[in-house]
Amino acid sequence: MSIEEEINGKFRNEYHKGFINLTYTVKLLSHKFHKSLKAHGLTEPQYNVLRILRGFRSQAPLSIGFIKQRMLDKDSDVSRIVDRLFEKGLLSRKENPDDRRQKSVEINTKGLELLDKMFICEQKVDTLLKNLSMDEVKQLNYLVDKIRENKE
Repeated sequence: MSIEEEINGKFRNEYHKGFINLTYTVKLLSHKFHKSLKAHGLTEPQYNVLRILRGFRSQAPLSIGFIKQRMLDKDSDVSRIVDRLFEKGLLSRKENPDDRRQKSVEINTKGLELLDKMFICEQKVDTLLKNLSMDEVKQLNYLVDKIRENKE
């Protein structure tokens, strides 16, 4: 279904249509992913933090700033997300005795076990683009990377 049919709308030009189409599609895919995360009691930013911590375990513990640089949503309040994950028992957090604003964060066994249990969520994400061929996915990645090159 075209974006015009999907939202029953019109666009002032192809650039406007492309932007709305991209935004609508991202929100649609994100909603589907959010539903699978919710079953495990996590939000997308919390899941993102756990994935970062797992991916950089060899460099652990990590600082809040290090995590923030790698977040998908750059506006995320990483300190609060870390606090919530700490309350859930999914990571360890230590304050710097010289500067209480600085925290060292590390995923723990419970967090790793949860991510292992959630592997099905990752597999579901792979299927969200299943109607595209591998060449189309590569082209999509190329085009989206090219959009981000516009630094204006």
